Amino acid sequence: MSPLTLLPFIVLIGAMFLMTRSAKKKQQQAADMRNQLQPGSGVRTIGGMYATVKEVGDDTLLLDAGPGVELLFAKNAIGAVLTDDEYNRIVHGIEHDLKSDSDVVPDDASSLTESDESADEAAAASGDKAVDLGKKDGPDEVLEKADEAEQADLAEAAEEPKKTEGDSDAKK
Repeated sequence: MSPLTLLPFIVLIGAMFLMTRSAKKKQQQAADMRNQLQPGSGVRTIGGMYATVKEVGDDTLLLDAGPGVELLFAKNAIGAVLTDDEYNRIVHGIEHDLKSDSDVVPDDASSLTESDESADEAAAASGDKAVDLGKKDGPDEVLEKADEAEQADLAEAAEEPKKTEGDSDAKK
């Protein structure tokens, strides 16, 4: 056989070797991570539950999932060990401020934009005509129109004769 015919088999065997090697490496990292668990660590299970490690056994962990909720899990069920900041952000909603000297952003954006007066002055200086995008009817006019329509409906209802049980429009 020539070396050229053996080349595809050699490449296939090499690819299989590389794939199994990377899988074993990931398994070893996961095992190391699980063996380094300590009480008080925040974890995420492979099912997506977040909890705190309470006790560590040989093959099991006792997790504290909330007040009065203790669960026994296999070590293999731990998907990730979380840092304290990450655990607090996800579970408690506490954001840790990484930049203590960062600028404070105001609650509203009014200080970040031009005021209406300065925008009008800039438009007048450039010769552009300001476009009024506001509604023609203010809130008071809308309420007045709604009240008039409601009063008209009530007036129509008052004009109609009321029928009682047993009354009919049929001639006798």
